[in-house]
Amino acid sequence: MSSVVAPSLLASDWGRFRDECKAAEDAGADWLHMDVMDGHFVPPITFGPDVIAVAKKAVNIPIDVHLMIESPERQLQAFADAGADSISVHTEACPNLHRTLQEIKRLGCKAGAAINPGTPVTAVEAVLDLCDIVLVMTVNPGWGGQTFIDSTLGKVTEISKEIARRSAGALIEVDGGINAETGKRARDAGASIFVAGTYVFGSTDYAAAIKSLK
Repeated sequence: MSSVVAPSLLASDWGRFRDECKAAEDAGADWLHMDVMDGHFVPPITFGPDVIAVAKKAVNIPIDVHLMIESPERQLQAFADAGADSISVHTEACPNLHRTLQEIKRLGCKAGAAINPGTPVTAVEAVLDLCDIVLVMTVNPGWGGQTFIDSTLGKVTEISKEIARRSAGALIEVDGGINAETGKRARDAGASIFVAGTYVFGSTDYAAAIKSLK
């Protein structure tokens, strides 16, 4: 599969939110990535379903929602109704991960399981066959602009091998510190979806930044 580039709106100019969504799409983005944070699972608070709905109306590409929140199962309906095309939840926040992924799929969205840098890949192995996406955090979640954690590449490789062994359909997404150099390394390890915030929205040429991740 060719690479999917999903610029993270967390790093965009929120005062020009609609324009930034459209600019990313016009520059060649495949998806838009929306980082939802609740101030509990991670310290920052970002936005909720209403902002997802604004992004959905602004573009014609899929909206990839990453829930960095506690008890995400309580909020799935609201994000699906807002227009999420895919919803990823954290293994660390879901005691009933299997059921939560089933519910995401029942709502008509692609289902993703996310793991933090300190979480072993065994956390997703039991639900791998339910996943459309396995989101490997390549920084600790919460803030944009962090440095890529090299050791996370081993997780990408491990998950990629397990997907191949099972002939499963899950795609590996990487999020955090992604640029042309780290993106290539992650691709070589088995990733195919690349979330890039600061690298795209902090650049003077969104199209060039996105193209470098293809």
